[in-house]
Amino acid sequence: MTAEGKEAGSQEDLAADGYRPLRIALLTYKGNPFCGGQGVYVRHLSRELARLGHQVEVIGAQPYPVLDEGEGLEGLSLTELPSLDLYRQPDPFRTPGREEYRDWVDALEVATMWTGGFPEPLTFSLRARRHLRARRGEFDIVHDNQTLGYGLLGDVGAPLVTTIHHPITVDRQLELDAAPTWQRRASVRRWYAFTRMQKRVARRLPSVLTVSGTSRQEIVDHLGVSRDRVHVVHIGADTDLFSPDPSVPRVPGRIVTTSSADVPLKGLVYLIEALAKVRTEHPGAHLVVVGKRPQEGPVAQAIERYGLEAAVEFVKGISDAELVDLVRSAEVACVPSLYEGFSLPAAEAMAAGTPLVATTGGAVPEVAGPDGETCLAVPPGDAGALAAALTRLLGDPELRTRLGVAGRERVLRHFTWARAAEGTVARYREAIARPARPVAKSAVAPGPVAVPAGSASANEAVAAEEFVVPDSESRATC
Repeated sequence: MTAEGKEAGSQEDLAADGYRPLRIALLTYKGNPFCGGQGVYVRHLSRELARLGHQVEVIGAQPYPVLDEGEGLEGLSLTELPSLDLYRQPDPFRTPGREEYRDWVDALEVATMWTGGFPEPLTFSLRARRHLRARRGEFDIVHDNQTLGYGLLGDVGAPLVTTIHHPITVDRQLELDAAPTWQRRASVRRWYAFTRMQKRVARRLPSVLTVSGTSRQEIVDHLGVSRDRVHVVHIGADTDLFSPDPSVPRVPGRIVTTSSADVPLKGLVYLIEALAKVRTEHPGAHLVVVGKRPQEGPVAQAIERYGLEAAVEFVKGISDAELVDLVRSAEVACVPSLYEGFSLPAAEAMAAGTPLVATTGGAVPEVAGPDGETCLAVPPGDAGALAAALTRLLGDPELRTRLGVAGRERVLRHFTWARAAEGTVARYREAIARPARPVAKSAVAPGPVAVPAGSASANEAVAAEEFVVPDSESRATC
């Protein structure tokens, strides 16, 4: 038995890797497990870490994560670290009542929203820092899920590991490229101003995890993080849940896709245009989108322009079982994204045995595999190529069967959450064993912090000085 294992006592006390169990704080500033990759990541990774024998405390803000329960998950818990929930439905961009303000961080959150910025990465990091410092000694490792806020620089009470799914600067550039007016471009720049903070913070992190080789290169190129500090740990699909089921009938002509937001990065507008072309040969072809129906914008306009109101259905808020059966019922799954840091929808569709049409945007090929072997691959942003691949697959049952079988085999070999958890724990142990090093002086700057009158204690104001940036830059970031 190893020295570390001996510290734990009996063999029954050890984690799956033969060492003592870890006490893990897993941070997520957004935790919706049904919409967006970050919430899905936290839900499935936390479950598998607990199954390996570790104590996992998820610390998150609204929308709060929904964690799995059941045998073997007694070590998994949720701690709510509430924000003001300014973007909640059905009242997004709301103004809180006077009684809702608790401290200066709340005031900062509202002020940033009022001026067109997105405050949550910064304000969650400040609240998390305060929370973790108050609980010093309770955790062996702190794992941040892409918050990348100033509050997480310096001492947070335990070694820090951060997951960056992909640099948000990629999203920012795609939205700027698609912006039709200078006013819209100015609005996009302001909304994404927090990426300047994330870039500074990322460069000073001792250990960064990412989900694909493509994302690793983007993190090095876009964020300036040293390559030797970025480690790839592939994520994956829940292959027990997403599995073939012959009792679920395929619906002729059904294409399914996931689009959690109406943003250029997801490429949904190209799939709408492709569907119009596909229906000239397959009139029964129709699209089911897992996501919220946009009321305006490019996707809504494309649906109206091509007369596809009856051929495109949006579903949201469905259960896991309903989602799996929806994917199983499709003749084709499609990932039309211009860029993905990994693409969980691709892995999940393949795990379910549903044949896939996917673009070559970002890390999608890393997940979906070679064209003609495990998927049909097309260039991103090419509606014609997308239509041709969909038409080919809808018209060839044998090809659909072959790709469906090969796709599931690929996921089982490379992309499961159990493998992801094992790789993540290995990086935790490396971070714990690494000697602590001070944060670079350039990470912080002296000077006063603008604290709303009566909203913060003197101690909080002093603590905030440790990570404030110069005034000329903090206004653009915060």
